[in-house]
Order: sequence, then C-alpha cells, then structure tokens
Amino acid sequence: MGYRTRLRRDPLACIEELSRDSTAEVMRLPWGGWCVRDSGLAQTLLRDPEYHTGGSVFFGELLPARGAQVELGRAVRGLLRAGLPRYRAALPEAVATLPPGSRWPDAGTRLVYRCLADVLLHPGTPGGSRELMRQAAHGGVAVRPPHVWQRARAELVRARLVTAVAEEAHRRRRQTAGEPRDMLDAVLAVCPEAEMSDRKVADLHLMMFRAIMAPVSAALAWAVLLACLHHTRPAPWPWPIDHVVREALRHRPVPWMLGRTLPRAVELGGTVFPPGELLSVCPYLLHHDERHWDSPDTFRPERWAGDSEHGPYVPFGMGPFSCAGAAVAHTLLTESLAALTDHAYLAVTGGDTRAAMSEGNVPRPFILHRTPDHPPAHDTRRG
Repeated sequence: MGYRTRLRRDPLACIEELSRDSTAEVMRLPWGGWCVRDSGLAQTLLRDPEYHTGGSVFFGELLPARGAQVELGRAVRGLLRAGLPRYRAALPEAVATLPPGSRWPDAGTRLVYRCLADVLLHPGTPGGSRELMRQAAHGGVAVRPPHVWQRARAELVRARLVTAVAEEAHRRRRQTAGEPRDMLDAVLAVCPEAEMSDRKVADLHLMMFRAIMAPVSAALAWAVLLACLHHTRPAPWPWPIDHVVREALRHRPVPWMLGRTLPRAVELGGTVFPPGELLSVCPYLLHHDERHWDSPDTFRPERWAGDSEHGPYVPFGMGPFSCAGAAVAHTLLTESLAALTDHAYLAVTGGDTRAAMSEGNVPRPFILHRTPDHPPAHDTRRG
C-alpha cells in the first residue's frame, strides 16, 4: 500500500527510487511484474522476437490476429497522414479560440480533438455520433479523468457513443465501400461483418480514438509546460519547435510501461522468465540513464541540435510492437506547438513537473497564458 500511495503521488520519482534501490538488471515491482532496469537489456528485449510472439496485447480480444492488427495500424496511419493538411489548416482558428488563460491539459485535449474531428468521423456522418464524440473528447472519455465522479459521468457518454457508432457501422456496411473517409471506414475495411459485430467495431473505433487522443494531447501539454518553465522571459522560445517536442518526449515520456504478459518463456540476463510473467520496460528510466544521457534530469531542447548527446530513446516503443503512427504523432505535436507559439508569448502558472497517472504520464493541471505579439519578419522556430 505504501508503494501504491507513492506511485499515485509521484509515479516517476517512485520508479526512480525503486531503480536506485535495486542492484539487479531486472527488478521485481512491488505491485507485480518485472521491470528491466539495464538500458542495454531493455533494448535487447524490445527487439527480441520471442518477447513479441503472438499479437499485441493492446488490442486484447477485440482484434487478436496479428495480421489484422498490422493492417489496421497501417490503415489508421495512412488516414492520419492524409489528414495532416486539414489538421494544419484547422490549427490557427482552434488556437485563436483559446482564452488568454486556458486550463491544461484539458485545453490541449480540446484543441487536438477540434483539429482531428473530421478524421475521426467525417462531417457527413448522420445522427448525433459526432456530437457524442465531441462530448467524449471534452468529458473524460479520450483521456481518463482523475476523479471517480468524473469517470462515472464519462462512462455514460462512452456507452452512448459506442451505441451510436455501432449503429453508424451497421448503416455503412449496407453501402458500397470506397476510399476511407474517416477512422470508422478504416476500421470497417479491416473488420469483415462475418468476423466482427457492429458493436465490436464501435469498441475498436473508440480504442483507436483514445490511442490517438490521449498520448498526443498529453505530450503536447508536457511540451508546453516544460518549455515555459525553462523559458520565463516574454520573448520567443530560443529552440526550434521540433527540438522542444523531442526533448519533452524524452524528459516526460507519456507511456508509463512498455510491457506484456509473456506468451512463452524468455531468457534475459541469465534469468529465464516463465510464460505468464509480466515483463516491462520503463521509457522514463531509459531516458534518464546517466550512463547514456548528459544531465538527463535537465530539460535541454538544445541537446537535439547534434547527434552526440542521444541515449536510448523509445517514446513510441521499439521493435515489432512500436507505435505504427509514431512519425504522424510527432508531426501532429510539432504542428500544434508551432501554432501555439506562432506570433505569441507563452507563460504558465501552477506548473508541476510531477506526473499524474492516467493511462500514461499526464501533466497535473496548469494555466497557460498566451499573449499575441506582432508578426516577425522571419520566423524559423519550426526547425
């Protein structure tokens, strides 16, 4: 119980303390399972085909076949990539609607959703599905809220959204399929009616919705918070936007643990772990390994100006089950942050670099103050 309490208060400090107190290359976690401390062994494990036998546990029973998982990942990645011009075009108006002082990370979630809404469900979708998805993005379905009462309210919205999307999936299956217009079309193209019910299609659509929204909005909030805490002058940031994004993903990676229950025995560091054991890698520990990173506890976007200061970097995983949309997610983050900083000064109040546990590491609430400035003659901050 003591470890669980410390985990809630500061999960990253807790896992760091556990790592410091352990001398083993693979340490036992007090709440169950194992975590690979050694950076070299961790990267070896993430590339090990034995570790990746079978399908991704991310999809669970919804989509157990590995071939279908890969096909869906490619379809959604292609859809997001094709939607980047629309996302980029929607950003200025979305940023302009932010109040002078906005509460984050919620405001970041709304910003990302507003620009992605047409990709998730296209504008011609009949019924109330798009409105329910907006409520889901704003009301704690996309990103798990901290309080029980908020989660109970979000569950009601989630249930209504799944029902509405299932009805829309049923309607679309009666039409002639064409090029995917949105993420629901992409899911339907991979899931034949004979193999997956309308309800399961809706559940899978919701899973992909959350898999896109939660990490992108959380990483954007971390980038805003960390950069503002380290640059407090009323002047443009001195770093290229791409470097800020990369350093934020290093300093506060959103994934808490990259792990799976072993489908078969795996040998690592001279120890054989039997089937059924939960074996994980912690991106935060890899990104803060003093043997591979210079001043890892310091937020330093300038480290990305060259290749000499880079250690193990796995913000989107590594190996066969790394995030299929990593490059697209990085572009969404860079474009969003560039729009926020475009002709504006940013400052924060109430910032706290301790993470709050959700499905991953999420910033604690803070207020972002955005003050427009005059357009510069030439702006190279995108990097």
